[in-house]
Amino acid sequence: MKDAVLVTGGAGFVGSNLAADIVSRGDRVTVFDNLSRRGTERNLEWLRKTCGEKLEFVKGDVRDFEAVRRTVARARVIYHLAGQVAVTTSVAEPREDFEVNALGTFNVLEAARLSGRRPALVFTSTNKVYGGMEDLEAVEEGDRCRFSSGVLGIAEDRPLDFHSPYGCSKGAADQYVRDYARIYGLPTVVFRMSCIYGPRQFGNEDQGWVAHFLISGAKGRPLTVYGNGKQVRDILYVADLVRAFRSAAERIETARGRVYNIGGGANNTLSLLELLAMMRDRFGYRVEPSFAAWRPGDQPIYVSDIRRAREELGWEPATGRDEGIRKLHDWIKANDAML
Repeated sequence: MKDAVLVTGGAGFVGSNLAADIVSRGDRVTVFDNLSRRGTERNLEWLRKTCGEKLEFVKGDVRDFEAVRRTVARARVIYHLAGQVAVTTSVAEPREDFEVNALGTFNVLEAARLSGRRPALVFTSTNKVYGGMEDLEAVEEGDRCRFSSGVLGIAEDRPLDFHSPYGCSKGAADQYVRDYARIYGLPTVVFRMSCIYGPRQFGNEDQGWVAHFLISGAKGRPLTVYGNGKQVRDILYVADLVRAFRSAAERIETARGRVYNIGGGANNTLSLLELLAMMRDRFGYRVEPSFAAWRPGDQPIYVSDIRRAREELGWEPATGRDEGIRKLHDWIKANDAML
């Protein structure tokens, strides 16, 4: 498809929401995905029904440079979302994690450089590039943690401290994306993302914890909490993330070469125990989780400082925590048969 917007990993949770939004605004979209993750084939089926002839699907792997190069050559905007997404998988399979996240991103960057078209490229990095942040003491308070120092959120000038193979592979990719803007003049943008949730998310205990908890409650499945459950994250509804993507592409002259911490911010924080309480109180689920040891690289608290995105992209979350969780719950109930 000529001059389409390209979404790598476009059959995934975030990618399918982004691809549908792109088409809804009149553009054509190319989805590049290897369909290895659970739920991607269902998302692709939904995209085909939703997008019709404005969707082109290319089954491919970002580790295959020639496949990437052929696809990128036709793109004017690239959203690079494809990746290995779980810390636990990276610990078990560090080579695969490196090849998908670091080498795969390098392949996309090189394909963009060699195309000669200088497409805008938005890359989804992770808050894990900041490591455990051991210098920021976390204090337990009721069913959650908070920063003891009065810090409201983590800003982009936070020193990098890759922790876990996943943190290393995404961190290496993050820095390559930044440097291709400096060295080769490619208009690239890095989003260091916190926890994203919403419809079309087939969460599991390794990744997508909000959806995983709600699906487990709805289906009556056993649930394990790793750590004490007081871990806090700022959660961001997927439609708000899509708006941030769009804003970065539209303001690429401002955003090029920049890094943005993207999440729900201080107004949309949630602990694991608080979500379990919401599930019991709002949805009537009787969830009695088991508890296990903390997992490598898990941060007791992470909250994004989103002021740079607000000031430079004109963006901030529009969907509050409670509203977003209700919307995800409604989607889960409506799609019970495929979960």
